[in-house]
Amino acid sequence: MSNASSSGPPMAASPLTRAVLEIDEYASGLGWDQPARLFALVDTAQLRTQEPGLAAQLGLDGANAAAPLTPIEQDEIPPGTALDEFLATIAWPDAVAGCALTVERQMLPASADAAVPDGLDGASLTEWVAAHPDRQEVRMTVAVLRDGARESALRMREKDSPTQVLTGSDLVPGLAEALSATFEA
Repeated sequence: MSNASSSGPPMAASPLTRAVLEIDEYASGLGWDQPARLFALVDTAQLRTQEPGLAAQLGLDGANAAAPLTPIEQDEIPPGTALDEFLATIAWPDAVAGCALTVERQMLPASADAAVPDGLDGASLTEWVAAHPDRQEVRMTVAVLRDGARESALRMREKDSPTQVLTGSDLVPGLAEALSATFEA
């Protein structure tokens, strides 16, 4: 049985997985080499009730409102701002059920761990990874809910296909922790 729907992102077992795959599909449509993007996740039914004008503007009327969570893209992350520093400034209103972030990074296979030179600072390590012949570009979409639920989607640039997206709750734990911290008072 295929995990692909006739239109839109692949079918998913949970609302959070569905939201992550919807954001991944959106980011995929923008192409690679994009800046990080932050999304608020809101309850679709509440949005339709409390903000009908916004819901209509987002196309969430009638049959189009089937998804329980609606991702709403936030303002652009300021260029040159470290992601962890930016996330530390976020505080969500109560109407936001969760949040998600999509970001591109370069990674190495586990087999390259032994070759990493000792004593590299962050910038030097980034340069070393960028020059490594086995590096792979990946787009990570990570989402969390206020209740602690987490989901991630990983898409490799060399396997850029909706059927090749890996999902799981613990694929990018550090980023999930940073997003969860945006809900702590």
